[in-house]
Order: sequence, then C-alpha cells, then structure tokens
Amino acid sequence: MCCFGANPGRGGHRLAAKAGETVFETRQAVADFFGGMVARTVFCGNCTHAINLALKGTLRTGDHVIISSLEHNAVLRPLERLRAQNGIEYDVLRIDPQNEAETLLRARKLIRPETRMLFVTHVSNVFGTVLPIRMFASLAKENGLLFGVDAAQSAGVFDLDLENDGIDLLCMPGHKGLFGPMGTGVLLFSERVLPQTLMEGGTGTLSLAYAQPEILPERYESGTLNLPGIAGLGAGLRFIRQYGGTQAIRTHEAELIRVLREDLSVIRSIDLFDTLCGAGEQTLLSFSLPDKESEEIAAMLDQCGFAVRAGYHCAALAHTMHGSPKGGTVRVSPSVFNTKKQIKNFSFCMNQIALRKIL
Repeated sequence: MCCFGANPGRGGHRLAAKAGETVFETRQAVADFFGGMVARTVFCGNCTHAINLALKGTLRTGDHVIISSLEHNAVLRPLERLRAQNGIEYDVLRIDPQNEAETLLRARKLIRPETRMLFVTHVSNVFGTVLPIRMFASLAKENGLLFGVDAAQSAGVFDLDLENDGIDLLCMPGHKGLFGPMGTGVLLFSERVLPQTLMEGGTGTLSLAYAQPEILPERYESGTLNLPGIAGLGAGLRFIRQYGGTQAIRTHEAELIRVLREDLSVIRSIDLFDTLCGAGEQTLLSFSLPDKESEEIAAMLDQCGFAVRAGYHCAALAHTMHGSPKGGTVRVSPSVFNTKKQIKNFSFCMNQIALRKIL
C-alpha cells in the first residue's frame, strides 16, 4: 500500500504497472503451485465466492450433482438455491471414512444420465476426514462428469495438482493454509469447463465494448482487485516454499494432532470424533463433553489462552449425517506456528475443564 497502492490494469503510470506485475506474479505462483494455467486462475473474494462461481457458473437447468456428506454450507446452500430456482438436483453421498470401496460403490449408484458434476470437499472442516479425491476423479472421468473440489482445509497443507489429480474446478481460500490475508480466494479451472460470470463490469480491457469481455482471467474479475490481499497471498506461497513445502507443514500439524489425540483419549468423559478422520494424516480434531455445550468449553479454553471453533462449523450435513451431539463439537486446528508444548498445555486445560476445576 505504501509503495504501489494503485489500481492494477487501470493506468499507464509506474504505480499501476507495479501493481499489475504483483497481481500477475501471484497469479503465476498460484497456477504453478496447483498445476493450473495462468489464464484459468481467478482471484475471488474468498473460497465461498470461488465455489459459487464454480457451481452457478457451470450448472444448468436439468443438471444433477453429487456431493459428499461432509460438505460445508458454502457448497450446500448454493445448490439449494439452484435447486429452488433452476431445477438443478443434487444427491448427498454418505462417506465411509474407513471403507473407500463402499464409498465408491455408493457413489456409482447415485450417478444418473443427467449427472453433470461430482463436487466434494477434500478435507472435512469438522472431522478432518481426508477424502480420496483421486478415486473420485477417476470415477468422474470414467462417467464423463466434471469434478470439483473444495480445498478450504487442504490448500497449502496437502499436495494438489489440477491436472495430475484430475480436477476441473478447484476452490480455495487464501487466508488458511496459504497464509494470505482474509478476503482472498482462488478458483482454478481446467480446459474442460468455462464458467459463466457471476457479475459483470469494468475489467481494464476492451472498455468500449458493452458486453463483458471474453478475455481470461479478467472476464471473472470485474472491479478493483484486492491488491493488498493478493500481494499477501503471494507472500504466503513464498513462505510455504521456504518452510519446506506442503509435506513439511502437514507432517508438523499431523504430529501435533497425534499428540493431542493421545493426551485427550485418557480423559474418560471426553468424546473424540477421530473415527471419522479416515486413513489420511489428520490435521484437526473435534471433540465434545457430554455435560457441557461446545460454546461453553470454547469460552473456558479462551480464558486459558486458546482460540478454538465451537458449534456446527457451518457444516450442517457433516454434523447431521455423522451423529454430532446437540450443540456441535469443539474443533482444534493447529498450524505450523504451534508447538508440542502448547498442545500439552491445551490438554492440561481440557483435563481441568473435564474435572470441573475450571468454571
């Protein structure tokens, strides 16, 4: 903001040129990081924006979609809107975290002649379940379906490659595993799909044309881009590479969750939802206490200096279909900046809460 806080693509002066360079460099970095094409890498306001563009820009009346039983409301609610207004139908695939073959069999049974898309989360934001996206990608390709992925919990933590993983629509936030600022998101899409726009306006290109330009990616980026956010996203990607990449980050976070699970499992009154994590490396953990609401537990942990998410986590499907208690769960999601000592302190506090020594 201090050095070149100008509108990228909206002026011939040096500040605007430098702003444009920063946008392009970050776009290139994102495309390279996820195996996408620069022209098909679109900056969005957040992951929800990217998902809405992916779904509403692609689906048409009469289409049918298959989603997983672990989807966030960012997927469920746009589909509900499309169902009510456009007659688009969807089915929910019940995920069996311990049996991929059974999950695949259930998915096959849901495919209809009018099925257009299979859209799933990569990692559940409630239970940490890692879905077998390559298995789903193969199923989609085999049946001529588009394959979309919500990578809100996995981008920057798990390896993702648009081409190698067979993904047509990849949606992600910038502020989670990519270490960018809030209010940033990205949609990457393959050559098999060209979404319609959600909004139209100034793009800095073909200004005399009344209709929205077809030029990619500007076609989807009407209005002033979030230059500070995009620059911050670029810095986040550089940090991931400097840290050692997604594998190093995932290994660190998974080890912290392993220690946490081990510590909490000895607390008799606590209910751990670790059976829903599947076979992948779990990087978050949900739990509950039978005699306390999740929000109450979170407030107690806040007094101890820990910030956790409590409630239903904007994921009604996951809680409803996988038997969460009334009031939802407490979710712990550590990052590369957390330590085993902090996890041990957290476990001590939870033990005190369970023993009613913290009120």
